[in-house]
Amino acid sequence: MTVIKTSSAEETGILGEKLGLLLGAGDLICLYGGLGAGKTCFAQGVARGLGIEGAVTSPTFTLINEHYGRLPLFHMDVYRLDSAAEMDDLGYEEFFYGGGVTLVEWAEKIGELLPEERLDISIDRTPEGEDLRQVTLSPRGERYRILIKELMAVVRSGN
Repeated sequence: MTVIKTSSAEETGILGEKLGLLLGAGDLICLYGGLGAGKTCFAQGVARGLGIEGAVTSPTFTLINEHYGRLPLFHMDVYRLDSAAEMDDLGYEEFFYGGGVTLVEWAEKIGELLPEERLDISIDRTPEGEDLRQVTLSPRGERYRILIKELMAVVRSGN
């Protein structure tokens, strides 16, 4: 587990962008955090890192938005689902095991469907200030442990 603190929405997005630059086909990013924690801001950064232009908003009512850049980004927001079984109607396996990057907001709502190998990211407000966030990166599997090492090398170097 790796913890990074950001001091603004912009920094949270930049962290997402740096991660997006490193992502490959088939990667699964699961975001956790309360309302207003910064999940969508982080997702927007990931999209920039994937070379996606244009608006990236949370697909709260559509459940899945597809964006195209260097790789496809399948951005899911499962907040409004009543049960994980509703994911079957979406054909979620095509996204989880496809050729793009899948990013899931409110991933805890579908925990039993998530592949064992993935990158879990929790974004939490900190008591030190309104704009401060604690971003906890929890790699699940060797691919994601390597990804976090690569990310930390970029973050530490300031690139």
